[in-house]
Amino acid sequence: MGATTVPTNEQILVPETLLKKRKSQEKARAERTAAIEKKKASNKEKRGVIFKRAEKYVKEYRDAEREKIRLARVAKKEDSAYIPAESKLIFVIRIKGINKMPPKPRKILQLLRLLQINNGVFIRVTKATTEMLKIVEPWIAYGYPNLKSVKELVYKRGYGKINKQRTALTDNAIIEETLGKYGIVCMEDLVHEIYTVGPNFKQASNFLWPFKLSNPTGGFRPRKFKHFIEGGDLGNREEAINALIRQMN
Repeated sequence: MGATTVPTNEQILVPETLLKKRKSQEKARAERTAAIEKKKASNKEKRGVIFKRAEKYVKEYRDAEREKIRLARVAKKEDSAYIPAESKLIFVIRIKGINKMPPKPRKILQLLRLLQINNGVFIRVTKATTEMLKIVEPWIAYGYPNLKSVKELVYKRGYGKINKQRTALTDNAIIEETLGKYGIVCMEDLVHEIYTVGPNFKQASNFLWPFKLSNPTGGFRPRKFKHFIEGGDLGNREEAINALIRQMN
């Protein structure tokens, strides 16, 4: 009968170590797979929520437009003029540089984040902002943006402020990370909050980096630095701001 060799401690330990390593790797792999599946399910659920919200917003916008038309018809029937509610939202574009600018308007333009020519921002209409706009009127064009303008600006030119950096809004997760606590988790939420001047308008507006617009197609008017009503581009142009946004976006 041949002599049997007894395995050394080292020979026993090697397979055990490998086995433990294999088990650890399998566990890590299973955890990764579970995390991926969980994320997929979460993303699917989020997409469903976003889709439902978008549908709700479309209905809300459509109903509001129909109500305007209805009220205008009623007014016409009764031989009176229909006066729509005053807009709560203003879009401001800086169109003039800093030459010969006094300190006060310079400070206001800084507060409004209009640091460069062709910068644009959304502003809530209040007594304070109305007064500020009057002071800086010789340097800006502004008016009341419609839903189409708000959407096109946010989708085409929208950048977020992430850690004080200008960040492209390539993913809804970027919006959710900063504004999720306010119930704003996607582009449509952001558009809705801005357009309706919702309760978290300030946070949504400050999250958006000032828009960097192009010179208008065809250029500004020859008398650019005259007021809009005098044939120039400065000051309040009310709904006509939408045409300028199209030219500059």
